[in-house]
This record gives sequence, C-alpha cells and structure tokens, in this order.
Amino acid sequence: MADTQMAKAKKGELTPEMEAVALQEGLEPEALMEKVASGRAVIPANVNHRGLTPRGIGEGLRVKVNANIGTSSDQTDLEEELRKLEAALEAGTDTVMDLSTGGDLDQIRRKILERCPLPLGTVPIYQAAI
Repeated sequence: MADTQMAKAKKGELTPEMEAVALQEGLEPEALMEKVASGRAVIPANVNHRGLTPRGIGEGLRVKVNANIGTSSDQTDLEEELRKLEAALEAGTDTVMDLSTGGDLDQIRRKILERCPLPLGTVPIYQAAI
C-alpha cells in the first residue's frame, strides 16, 4: 500500500502534492509538510485519482468550499450529476462529495471520479444499506 501524505510528511518527504498546495496557499513547502506531519492539515490525495489537483485543508490554510452532488431513488440521471459537477467546478468549489443513493452507484462513482479533478469523497455504506 502506498504511503499517505501524512506518512511521507512524517518521514520528511516533500511530495508534489505538498508543493502544489503550498504554492496555492502561499506557504513554504516545509511549513506545510510540518502541518501535515502533525495532523494539523491534510491533503486528500488518493493515488488512484488520476489528474488530481490537490487541495489542503486545515490550520493556517484558506477556508475551503465543498459541493455535494448525488442521485436519489427518485432521480438517477448520471448526466444530470455530471452537469452538477461541472457547475460546481465552474463556481470554484475546492472539493466534491458524491452522496448518490440511487441508480448504478458503481458506475456513477466511476464516471464522477473520471471527470472530477478535485478531491472527491463518497459514502460507500449508502450502497450497502440500499
């Protein structure tokens, strides 16, 4: 399993994600690495998320905006969710949360992940409960 941003920071390893976030935030990369190592900041950066534009969240970093999208049992249109994603990206969101509970959840998550360049959260337990 690949090391997390925190594990790398604790080893003193400055990652490209840390460097990118430090640049976005106007911080010295080493200062951000220390925040990540101590748990005062996080950089959600799943190694399987291709084309990710990382964001930092935590102490001393600018406030972030999250956009929630997702299907329901009444509305399962994947294209509508992709339009919502595009609208959120155009509006400048920092992170996206897919809260889908209706339709083919695996396909929906896969397609949203393909199109989302930002940190993306999901709630797989919803699928187990449906």
